[in-house]
Amino acid sequence: MNAPSTRRPGALDRALAADIIAAVDDNFAAQVAFTRELIGHESVRGREQSAQDVVHRHLAERGYEVDRWAIEVGDIENHPGFSPVTVSYDDTDNVVATHRPRHDLGRSLILNGHIDVVPAGPPEMWRRPPFEPWLDGDWLYGRGSGDMKAGLAANLFALEALRALGYQPAATAHIQSVTEEECTGNGALACLVRGYRAEAALIPEPEDDKLVRANVGVIWCRVHLKGRPVHTRIAGSGCSAIDAAYRLMAALRELAETWNARKDEHPYFEDVEHPINVVFGRIAGGDWASMVAAWCWFDVRMAIYPGVDPRHAAREIEQCIHRAARADPALAGLPPPQVEYTGFFARGYVLEEGGDAERTLARAHRHSYGQDLQTFVTPGYLDGRVFVLYGDCPCLVYGPYAENIHGIDERVSLASVKRITASIALFVADWCGLESAGPGGRAA
Repeated sequence: MNAPSTRRPGALDRALAADIIAAVDDNFAAQVAFTRELIGHESVRGREQSAQDVVHRHLAERGYEVDRWAIEVGDIENHPGFSPVTVSYDDTDNVVATHRPRHDLGRSLILNGHIDVVPAGPPEMWRRPPFEPWLDGDWLYGRGSGDMKAGLAANLFALEALRALGYQPAATAHIQSVTEEECTGNGALACLVRGYRAEAALIPEPEDDKLVRANVGVIWCRVHLKGRPVHTRIAGSGCSAIDAAYRLMAALRELAETWNARKDEHPYFEDVEHPINVVFGRIAGGDWASMVAAWCWFDVRMAIYPGVDPRHAAREIEQCIHRAARADPALAGLPPPQVEYTGFFARGYVLEEGGDAERTLARAHRHSYGQDLQTFVTPGYLDGRVFVLYGDCPCLVYGPYAENIHGIDERVSLASVKRITASIALFVADWCGLESAGPGGRAA
């Protein structure tokens, strides 16, 4: 192949777009194989290392400059975007690869994704083992298939499609594989604090082939309470901390409904059916089956609207818990509940309409899908907030169609993944511009 001419940003014609889409298709079997390799690693919190080894190896083999480091809490704990942690970060690595052009003609870009996945739940509920990926027609199954190892692979293979045509971005581009997206957002934040910045970011989370316009913030906390243990023969004279915990949960549900009733005050959330969801993900308590429970704790996940300061929301949560405890006769005379913050302490964000990055993605989407790009609002957490709120960077959260994420038999549509990968490659070509690739097709 003769070396292609340099193409400045915005020079994406129909012929080139068709070539890029075809290059994605030609290499898609390798992309699926890479995705399956990633899914095979049980990269839950604290066990992300082996999956990051795979990412690091693939990036290094392609000649990228690769930075791998363990997150240091001391480096980020004073940042306003930091979320508190209760686990060690000794083995929690980020991996970032950097492409640097010979001639910096375009706009810089971050392609971000997270390597961590949530626990699979009871394996017997899955059709097959959750970390042994399998194919069934258009679907690729396995924990993390949609959320978001298919997206991580799409970032890498979008650039591979350009290389196959003899091109590379004519601007600095960073490929980020981060940890902690599912519990704090500190992985993406650590990249920002380390100095990785760009004029736009793209995160291919499983968003049903759409662009996220806005998403909520999230608070994680653990509520600890004491009961009054007695023998079961006089159970009525005691106070079960477990029973009391459910009454406090009911109070928090009422608080969430109060916040839901305010959705008309928050742009883009007026038509979301139930934007503020509260989930009680874990509970433990008591010491003996024939003993009224002396203690209990339960974990809370509560959403907040963009623009709401987590500190103010946390104060409302604590006030709700303490008010409910004081009103509970069974808890009279017992120590008040204690609230511990154990993860997300994160603001929500809004991607303002009309930005150049969004227009560029809309063009890419139209080439790949043959239709206009749609946007929507999600009541879930996204790392996009790190870029938008703290990096002065438009972040396009846009990714493939998936089902059962965080559930049983998680799966992602391969047809959707292929189109998303093409969209990313087209976006890179348009946003960054293109220059001829280095010797052997490797990054220069």
